[in-house]
Amino acid sequence: MTSSAPAADPTTRVELRPRYEGSNICTWIGFKHVNYLVEEAVYDHARQHGFPPGELFERYGLGVDLTDLDTKILTALHIDDVVTATVRRLPAQGDGLRLGVELTVERSGEPVKAVAAKVTLHLRSDPRGHAVAEPPAELTPFTVDRLGAGAASAPLAPVRLEPGADPLEQLTAGRNAFGWAWRMPYFYCHFTERVQMSGYLRQMEEVVDLFLADRGVSIKTLLDEQDWIPVVPHSRITILDEALMEETLYTVYTVESVFKRLTYTSRMDAYVLRDGVLVPTATGRITHGWAVIENRRDWSLVDFDDRLTDALTGKAGKAVGRGGA
Repeated sequence: MTSSAPAADPTTRVELRPRYEGSNICTWIGFKHVNYLVEEAVYDHARQHGFPPGELFERYGLGVDLTDLDTKILTALHIDDVVTATVRRLPAQGDGLRLGVELTVERSGEPVKAVAAKVTLHLRSDPRGHAVAEPPAELTPFTVDRLGAGAASAPLAPVRLEPGADPLEQLTAGRNAFGWAWRMPYFYCHFTERVQMSGYLRQMEEVVDLFLADRGVSIKTLLDEQDWIPVVPHSRITILDEALMEETLYTVYTVESVFKRLTYTSRMDAYVLRDGVLVPTATGRITHGWAVIENRRDWSLVDFDDRLTDALTGKAGKAVGRGGA
């Protein structure tokens, strides 16, 4: 459902299916792959308006980057769902192109809104020494020389590393937090060297898993013992600066609040170490609840028990992670 000619209607629609990789527990689709559907809808929107991302890079040296991704999941998606994605332009804020994305799915013969997302998109100038054509003037408002200058949320402050200090120990000291250091692989990057939004989604998914295991409430533990699984109603990630291939990303996951034993919200902050300074490259938040599996298709939310509440609030202790994915 893409077109080589610009769309007459500024609103675009496309039908998508979740990837099988995202069906990890029963047939439900995890938050990362829900966000992948949002991403694909945005790229298709660009194509339908006559600006395929591949052509933008190959002809004009412009890389399409999602720099802010704010997604609310309203209804669970399943592996065989056909999702209709509607993309609309939103009022400008800063120098990026803002888009609203709505995913609907059929339930009992009726369309149901499953996901509502807001996305900010930038075109990152990246000629890399090869000749490129002059891009159309209409793209200029969204074009930047470096990602992060127009971040939607207030950026984190750089942190000077104290002499002899471990970066993660310094970043997590005195906080209900978990730290993880990992070298960024090429498959988290795009346009040759930059960590892309989907790479940060993978970091967010991984650091949650490591945090829960460190606190003694790993996903498998609660699945085996109580038939509980984590569910995500809301996630957001904002890119603040550029992290590059093979740099070590220091990811700090901090539990900020637990609401009535129903949900908890955590912040993810990512840094790279340059010249003795921890430079923030991304920040985000994710909200989790827990649900009990009722059958092969259905689940329902449950209140946190004491073990889970103690783990989330820090009574179970904390550690610094150094493993790989």
